Amino acid sequence: MAEEIINRVANSKLKVIDLEDYYPDGKRILFDIKDWLLEGLVLREKEFRAYVSEHDWSQYKDCYVALHCSTDAIVPDWAYMLITIQLNNFAKKVVIGNLNHLESILFASIISNLDISLFQDMPVIIKGCSHKPVPSNALVMLTERLQPVANSIMFGEACSSVPLYKRK
Repeated sequence: MAEEIINRVANSKLKVIDLEDYYPDGKRILFDIKDWLLEGLVLREKEFRAYVSEHDWSQYKDCYVALHCSTDAIVPDWAYMLITIQLNNFAKKVVIGNLNHLESILFASIISNLDISLFQDMPVIIKGCSHKPVPSNALVMLTERLQPVANSIMFGEACSSVPLYKRK
């Protein structure tokens, strides 16, 4: 008769944190304003305001929106602010930048609100592989938050982790 297999990881003090578990659901949209500029380069206030007022903003309900301009136009800050005022009625979050920047900002908020007391004096593994786009910057932010409280920090999986930090 074979011996019972014991999951020593499950029975240990080891805490595993997977940022994928905190991934906020919702569609991500990259909103390019270049089509609202004259030849993609010049912002004309009257025309720009008309585009903003006539646009159907309801299509961004419960979405995360990254505002950007894909041309080398000089876009005044108020233009992004004007769009944000409209999006605030529908979108979950609005940022200026690309989709990677959007994800970093979303995770910055999540990590800053994370209850790290659960990891006090514990060995922690930050899970590495994920199916959702967890930005590398989020891993750095999480490490920064955990280091003052964790006994040790590792990266990867319990069966093959990379040691990163051990409190002296």
